[in-house]
Amino acid sequence: MGLCMFHSLILGRTKFGSQGWSRKYDFNDGDLRICGEILHNYLAAYEQVPYTDLIYLFGEIIYGGHITDDWDRRTNTTYLEMLIRKEILDNMQLTMTQGFRSPDPKKMTQRDMYMTFVDEKLPPEQPQMFGLHSNAEIGYLTTLGESLCDTILSCTGGSSAGGASKEDIAMEILNRMLTDLPEGFNLIELTMKAKEKTPYIIVCL
Repeated sequence: MGLCMFHSLILGRTKFGSQGWSRKYDFNDGDLRICGEILHNYLAAYEQVPYTDLIYLFGEIIYGGHITDDWDRRTNTTYLEMLIRKEILDNMQLTMTQGFRSPDPKKMTQRDMYMTFVDEKLPPEQPQMFGLHSNAEIGYLTTLGESLCDTILSCTGGSSAGGASKEDIAMEILNRMLTDLPEGFNLIELTMKAKEKTPYIIVCL
């Protein structure tokens, strides 16, 4: 659970820009899948969960492989130290959003139960969920609005004298180009003529 929470945090906060990071990193689901395999192998091999080893592998090698700045690495490790620990099995509070508490792992015994919880009970995403200031959402909403306006403008297209649509204009250009092209070659006929005119070459050895 802690690994999934960590993954959702560092990916979810990129929605609000590279707040807290020196740049945007390409964390992806492949990192989560590899860490999940490592976690499965360690849990199968050790009686006691090696939390320190897991934090190092996740923070310095897998996710840390994307990180190029020492302060960003420190931020990444801090997240892991807060989430990958023994208390996570004791219904530890995993998010800072008011009125929302992570589910009790002792009651969530099946994957489908977690899926239902995510679909029905998760609150809307807010900067506070990722440890960010509420103003972090301003930049996201501004960028979203600009992107929406650009998309609308690109879909409207320019006006034409006859009021024709973009499809009609494209079809008119296409038809004009086709009329300017010469007639197509008859490849079978050309091949037969080439064979008839090819001289026989006698090579004397």
